[in-house]
Amino acid sequence: MLNNAILFLLQTLLGLLTLAFLLRLYFQLTKVSFQNPAAQVIVTLTNFAVKPMRRLVPSLGKLDISTLLLAYITQLVLALCTLWVKGFPLLIAGNSIWLVILAVAMIGIISMSVTIFLYAVLIQAILSWVNPHTPIAPILNNLTYPILRILRKYIPSAGNIDLSPLIFIIAAQLLLTTILIPLENSLLSTL
Repeated sequence: MLNNAILFLLQTLLGLLTLAFLLRLYFQLTKVSFQNPAAQVIVTLTNFAVKPMRRLVPSLGKLDISTLLLAYITQLVLALCTLWVKGFPLLIAGNSIWLVILAVAMIGIISMSVTIFLYAVLIQAILSWVNPHTPIAPILNNLTYPILRILRKYIPSAGNIDLSPLIFIIAAQLLLTTILIPLENSLLSTL
């Protein structure tokens, strides 16, 4: 029972930290205004690690490698801690196990990225009907515009209804449920 509580806390805290790092990265890539209070919260929560990491790892143009690396390291720590709490013998495991753990952390980053955009598109679609002028709307618009712009080129509107959010949500769910989650489960079953 204590192990379950520890696992819950680890997954919650490290998952939220990974989410904050990835949101900061995607906010930078999509040019979200950091004057927005929600963006300022993300910057404040991640500055403790991003500022020192930027001294060690430079950015590649628009891509903030240090923030992406911090998100990956957080997922790696989560995978290692989860295995350790479950009683997996990490210290005597073979070298191939470490490759599996590295791959599981990478799949965690990809899954969380897909989930971020999935919920951003979903929330944006709901808010466009309910309250399109909410303070979070500019963040959602900036975050989802690059993805939806590509889809809008190929998917015509049905009257005045934009179907690209629906298509993206379906595609993201398919990606998660048919590729990413089964891949992660099959990798974890090898441990």
